[in-house]
Formats: sequence, structure tokens, C-alpha cells
Amino acid sequence: MADAATPKLAVLRSKPLMLLMAGHFTIDMYGGMLPLLYPLLTARFDIDLATVGLVSLAYTGVSSLSQPAFGWIADTYGTRFTGLTLVWTAILFAAIGFADDFTTLLLLAALAGFGSGAFHPLGALNASAVIPDRQRNSAMSIYVTGGTVGFALGPLVGAAIFGLFGMQGTAVMLLPGVVIAGWLLTSMRGIATTGSRRRAGTVDETAPPLPIMVISIVILVMMLRMVPVVGVQTFIPIWYEDLGYSPAFYASLATTVVLSSAVGAIGAGSLADRFGRRNVILVTLVATIPAVWLFAEFPGPFAFVTGAMVGLLAASTGPLLLVMAQQLMVGRAGVASGLILGLSFIAGAISAPLFGTLADAVGLQNAMRTLPLIVLLTIGVAWFLPTEDQVARLSQRSERGSASSPEMARAAADGSARQ
Repeated sequence: MADAATPKLAVLRSKPLMLLMAGHFTIDMYGGMLPLLYPLLTARFDIDLATVGLVSLAYTGVSSLSQPAFGWIADTYGTRFTGLTLVWTAILFAAIGFADDFTTLLLLAALAGFGSGAFHPLGALNASAVIPDRQRNSAMSIYVTGGTVGFALGPLVGAAIFGLFGMQGTAVMLLPGVVIAGWLLTSMRGIATTGSRRRAGTVDETAPPLPIMVISIVILVMMLRMVPVVGVQTFIPIWYEDLGYSPAFYASLATTVVLSSAVGAIGAGSLADRFGRRNVILVTLVATIPAVWLFAEFPGPFAFVTGAMVGLLAASTGPLLLVMAQQLMVGRAGVASGLILGLSFIAGAISAPLFGTLADAVGLQNAMRTLPLIVLLTIGVAWFLPTEDQVARLSQRSERGSASSPEMARAAADGSARQ
């Protein structure tokens, strides 16, 4: 019993991991607060809802698209400046409330998105580095959970701050960002990665070959699993308002789904350390089918149970796919983090309007009834995910290829010199 509990306690007692989790919580809380600005923006700048939605698109779009590039930077130059990305976002988010016109506000939101895009791959790379390999699934689940909880609580924090101070309440959010960032900057000296491909002139020579097909499967599973999660989380308010429920009811339901996904991520990480990532991903996906079906068929108070099940199951396996991608992309773990996180955000952004179009055509409940089909498709793709042993073999093969490249180059150079 003691031996089984020790790995979990070791993960929770890791101060570097808890610090990274706090940073992830803070930076994702900014994103969760943005929708609470919408009513204030429409009144101040006399714009419609479609236009105000560009604020989230600017922030999320820039964050998502920039993550692979920042992942490459992390692989090349290390992650010592992780705290600076949080400072950047905190300052620019604080400035949003003081913008004189909507164009300036949109620019500030996009620039703040760069900070979020930088933090996610850098933080994920550090999270995988501060915990032993045998506990990496649990560690990444805890790190990701910090962001999930921050995003879930963002609307509550935003409602309180903007209710008291109006748009200029964004300035209050400078404080947590700067405090956590300062803590990160002072602590990262001992835990930051240094960059595995620092010399630009040798990157192409030493970069190991990638198992492209396997990595593509991992990415596709990550993107497909976002569809039911986004469909449920995004359209709960509209669906339940149409059904006649109060805002307090459907706000609580939406929060239940998001927070359940945080709990599910930690549980999935612990189970994956014991039973393997592929097994946990497949089992949770299979169990998601009845959960989503029940959520669609029986709206009302029972949805707090079925919605929690959807959160626990459908949204819980993201950290496992992230760790898998990091291990497969030897020497490019930062790029792997950026790809997985960035593309999952993009998949969520794309699936929301597509799901909304379907709901306009057939009704929200009927649209919800199609989600089990998406999960079934995801299971079909996830069946081809590699096991831990297969990931290890692929990683070792890449490492051997990487090691042999400089040796071959030196041998060729020696041969030329002798000639």
C-alpha cells in the first residue's frame, strides 16, 4: 500500500511541478476571463456579438498557431525564460481594459496570445523534465489540470473584478501574473531545460528521424477527442436557456463539466502510470459513448451526473497524448508540446462553429446525439496508438539514428582529410 501511494505523493510534493501548475493556472485564467468582457465591449464600442468574438479569436488563434514555433525555440535555446512569457501576458491583458478603440484592443489581445502560445510548450517541457519517467503521466496530468481549473474559474474571477471595476479591472490581473512569473524566474534556474539543439548549425545533422505515421495518429486522436468536449461545454448555456433553465443552473452545469475534466485528467494520469497510456485512452473513450448519449437523451438535473461523466472520461486523456508525443519526437519535445496543444486548441475553435451549424439544421439535442459517432471514430483511430514498449523502441531507434549522424559526419571528414 505504501509503495503504491509513494509515486503519487512524490508528484504532489514536487515544488517545481506545483510552481509550473500555478503558472499554467494563471495564464489560462486570463483566457477564461475574456468572454466576461463581451458585455462591456459591446456597450463601450457599439459593436455586435460577431465583432466582439474577434477578441477571443485573436487571443486563442495567435496562441494556438504560435505554439509549435515556441516549442522549437524551447528545444533550441531552453526554457529559462518561461516566467517572461507570463509577465508578457499579464502586462498586455492588464492593458486591454484601457484601450481607446476596438482595433487597439484587438491588437493587445493578439499580443497577449503570444505569451500564452509561448508558455504552454515551455511549461509542458519543464513539467516532463522535473519528474521521473515512471511518473510522467501523472505529472503531466497535474500540470494540465492547473490550466483547466484556471480556465474554469476565469469567468467567476472576471465577473467579480469587472463587476467592481468595469473594463479597467483588467489591471488587477497584473498582480497574480507578475507574482507567479517572478517566482518562476527565480526558481527556473535550477529546473529549466537548456536546449537540446542549441547550435543552429548542427540541428539538421543531429535531428533524429521522426515516426511520422505514429505521430500523426497521436495528433489526430487529440483533435478528434476535442469535438465532443467542445460540443458539450460550448453549447450547454444555449441549450439549457432554450429549455427554460436559469443562468445559475446552466453556469453550474458548465463548470461541473470543466472541473470534472480536471479530476479525470489526474485520475487518468495515475492509471496510465500503472496500466499503460493506450489502455487508459481506449477504455475512457469506450466509456465516453454511453456518457455522451445519456447527456444528450436526458437533459435536466440528471445532466450534472452525465456531464460530470463526460468531463471525467472524454476530456481526461489529453495529457497522456502529450507525453506520448514528447517521447516520440526525440530532441523535439518542445515542438511536440506546441503541436499537440496548439492543434487541440485549433480543433476546438473549428469544431465549435461546425457543431453550431449542425445544431442550426437539426436542433441542439439532435446535434448532441451525433457525438457518440465522433467518439466511435476516435476509438477507431486510437486503436493504432502505440503502447509504452512500442514508444520506447521508436524513441531508442531515433536516438540511435541521432547518435550515428555526427559519427558518420566525423568519419567522412576524417576520410576527406586523409585523402
